[in-house]
Amino acid sequence: MIDPFEINIPDAVLEDLTSRLERVRLAPDLDNADWSYGTEAGYLAELCRYWARDFDWRTQERAINAWPHFKTEIDGTPIHFMHIRGKGPEGAAPLPLILNHGWPWTFWDYYKVIGPLSDPAAFGGDPVDAFDLVVPSLPGFGFSTPLQVSGLNFWRTADLWVELMDRLGYGRFASFGSDWGGLVTSQLGHKYADRMLGIYLTFAAPLSIILQPLPTADEYGPDEQDMFARTTDFFTTGSGYSAIQ
Repeated sequence: MIDPFEINIPDAVLEDLTSRLERVRLAPDLDNADWSYGTEAGYLAELCRYWARDFDWRTQERAINAWPHFKTEIDGTPIHFMHIRGKGPEGAAPLPLILNHGWPWTFWDYYKVIGPLSDPAAFGGDPVDAFDLVVPSLPGFGFSTPLQVSGLNFWRTADLWVELMDRLGYGRFASFGSDWGGLVTSQLGHKYADRMLGIYLTFAAPLSIILQPLPTADEYGPDEQDMFARTTDFFTTGSGYSAIQ
């Protein structure tokens, strides 16, 4: 069963969040203007003030709800997704495309491309390039909650997406993904090649990535050493969030 879904966060939840943001107690911050010891307190205080007083969730909620949303349950897992029918030439079926977000992002990261991909003519494009878009929330993310089963890794998520596309009537489809969604898309191409019209990645990594160490310098080409340096620097100084979370 697939049910229409509308996002409507209760006022009490928003009021509680605002209250907690306004009552936050920041730790003393000494000699940290360069963020050497973590997030600088002045910046964090301003961020809390912005979320509590300036950010208008209801405006964002209306913008999100302007697109059709649905929920279903697959193998005991609640799944939220947007489903936008493409506007292609008369008599031509738009190509089905599932867009996979990453961690810790959300389905709404794709809001800028929904219109151009589903209705290219409205943006100066060719209607023959229209897509039927399916934009899900990864299990446990956004409104694909609450989870009732554990172990929902990227390869199990790929299985869920094939079932989702079956329920929507798509025998073959294409997939895009980045970050964790890139691994989901890679698994779709690996396990379900016969179902895929194509895959597109902005995060290409071996499917054994969670079990393997990072490539060493000698695995990069001579013209790729700057990439190795940037990657090494990121995992040395910029990925504390990943190690902690």
